Amino acid sequence: MKLLVPRQKRTLNAAMASLTSNLVKKTWRETLNFQKKYQPQNKPKDYTPLQTLLLAYQSLGIVYGDIGTSPLYVLSSVEFKDPVEDDILGIFSLIFWTLTLIPLIKYVFIVLRADDNGEGGTFALYSFLCRHINFKTKLSIQNTRLATDVSKRFYTEGSAIKSKTKHFIESSPAVQNFLTFIVLLGTCMVIGDGALTPATSVLSALQGIQSLSTKITQTVVLLVILFLFQRFGTSKVGFTFSPIMLLWFATNTVIGIYNIFKYYPPILKALSPQYAFIFFSRNGRSGWTVLGAIFLCTTGGEAMFADLGHFNKRAIQLSFSSFVYPALVITYAGEAAFLIKNPHEIHNAFYSAIPHLVYWPMFVIATLAAIIASQSMISASFSIVKQSLALGCFPRVNMKHTSSKHEGQVYSPEINYILMIICVALVVGFRNGTEIGNAYGVVVIWVMIITTCLVTLVMLVIWDTNIFLIIAFFVPFMVIEGIFMTSLLNKIPQGGWVPFAISAFFLVIMLSWTTGRSRKSAYDMERKLKSVELEEMLSKPSLHRPPGICFFFTDLVNGIPPIIRHYIQHTSSVRKTMIIVTIRTLPIKSVLPEERLDVGKLGVEGLYRCLVQFGYKDSMSMEGDDFVASVVAKLAEIAESTEEAKRLDVAVEEGVVFVTGRTILKSKKTNGWFDHIIIDCLYRFFQKNCRSAVASIEVPPGKTLQIGMLYEI
Repeated sequence: MKLLVPRQKRTLNAAMASLTSNLVKKTWRETLNFQKKYQPQNKPKDYTPLQTLLLAYQSLGIVYGDIGTSPLYVLSSVEFKDPVEDDILGIFSLIFWTLTLIPLIKYVFIVLRADDNGEGGTFALYSFLCRHINFKTKLSIQNTRLATDVSKRFYTEGSAIKSKTKHFIESSPAVQNFLTFIVLLGTCMVIGDGALTPATSVLSALQGIQSLSTKITQTVVLLVILFLFQRFGTSKVGFTFSPIMLLWFATNTVIGIYNIFKYYPPILKALSPQYAFIFFSRNGRSGWTVLGAIFLCTTGGEAMFADLGHFNKRAIQLSFSSFVYPALVITYAGEAAFLIKNPHEIHNAFYSAIPHLVYWPMFVIATLAAIIASQSMISASFSIVKQSLALGCFPRVNMKHTSSKHEGQVYSPEINYILMIICVALVVGFRNGTEIGNAYGVVVIWVMIITTCLVTLVMLVIWDTNIFLIIAFFVPFMVIEGIFMTSLLNKIPQGGWVPFAISAFFLVIMLSWTTGRSRKSAYDMERKLKSVELEEMLSKPSLHRPPGICFFFTDLVNGIPPIIRHYIQHTSSVRKTMIIVTIRTLPIKSVLPEERLDVGKLGVEGLYRCLVQFGYKDSMSMEGDDFVASVVAKLAEIAESTEEAKRLDVAVEEGVVFVTGRTILKSKKTNGWFDHIIIDCLYRFFQKNCRSAVASIEVPPGKTLQIGMLYEI
């Protein structure tokens, strides 16, 4: 016995050392592979000066096509009879100061700083706020929180006014619901902007060149080609379009300088704001009505923020302030100088101001630039839909990453074709660029007002900015944008109703999906299993326990979902090892590698919980084998004994099955007609026709089992 015990100890120690060594090597290798493929760092990427210059060049073809082609239609949209010199000077002064205050000062120097780790748009602002404000209402997006989430909400209490504001919002469900609704509305308007921008730009480029019927036909063809081209991705589109936009800005600048010297060299005196005041004092209400047309010079400015994820902050700031902005000012100055001598040409200002020798080449460039102009808001629509579906408030559509270097560059076939259909319908239905332009201005001003409000809240709750600086931002821009809004609302009967209709369409989709998801989560929480109940079910002699691992996917973050009770009761079988998996998107840009997989035990032998956590900008595509290996390696780290770690390793070899729980919601008969429409019609339709949450994990179909359950709510 004295010799046997040491020998047994040596044998056991050797076995344990060998097993531990193999486990460590395997875990380390698989973890490194998993992190390399799927786990970007939770911090903005650092770009070299050369990369920033390259991205600035690419942004010309993606971000600035819209605002860059605004000279095509701004002055042509001004409905003003017999303008005199002072009127033209006043209009140009208004255009200059509108361009300076909103796109340059507001967006380039202020709003772009409110990015969420490199991502822009209304949802980025919302997710930024969610990290600092605990939203608890049913309407709030991805409102389920864990104790470990505190590390993902980087905030301190700060000043008294910051703490009071934060406490006020957290204690008021009405305020939280209102903020969430505003974010959803802004999102819907940006998506609608993706349909209005192509229609406005292309129709304006072809204005007055061809007969109406031919123009409509060719416009539709150009628009269809543009949307079909989106599948190639932002980088390829940017490299294809950027040379054209570079040529567009350069030729417009040259023509603008030519017109200034030929027609009215003192035109730059109108940069003084006194000419804008003179214009209003001369024209009164008539001057107020033209503000809607003047505001069109900023359309596309919101794309700088919405498209931020496709590029970076420095690239957009550099390209706009040093190239796009000066080119636009000179272009408008040239048009205004021409109109001072030819005021009767105001309704076709852009093409009339082009010298005859370069008229047709400029028409070709303008048409190409107008097509490119559509790209900015289409790309922004893809970005914002990706953010919204990742945060759980948009039906799951296909989202393809078109660049291995820039995570923000995405393409959605479904969204692309929906926008194409809406855009073509607008062109065919209105057949008039002016009415579509009215609609375009209305949607842009509302997006900008929503952005102003959200950035003000960021200043107050997150940046802890001095209250006087907050007032200096909020009050002037709300007054300026409010004045433009009152003028644009006057255009509602002449096409301004269109963006509200488009926004209502997408808002119904988002609210229906969000409401259904909230009801389902509440049902799961009310009927979730307790560990004691599950232990009793697993201990029944009639229950078959085959070897292997079962990965059971569910949406419930906290607790054991009721569909597992349904599964065990009706199959009388469950694998010896069951891992309940929830794929969860956090309201942050990217999840750190060490936080990607959050695992734990559920108090019953062989039963584990695994949260797979992503940020809304992370790539959510994983191969099944890599996923299994990474989860098992993570569970081995928390194993209480070597035997438990060995059982997990053996269980993988014995077989793996992926079970997905699919719940169907049905509204109770006692509910009202509104609930029946939202749940039985809209939510169920989207649920049937959209991708599953586990579609991101690429598993062989032969290893997948789907379990259905009806929820009557």
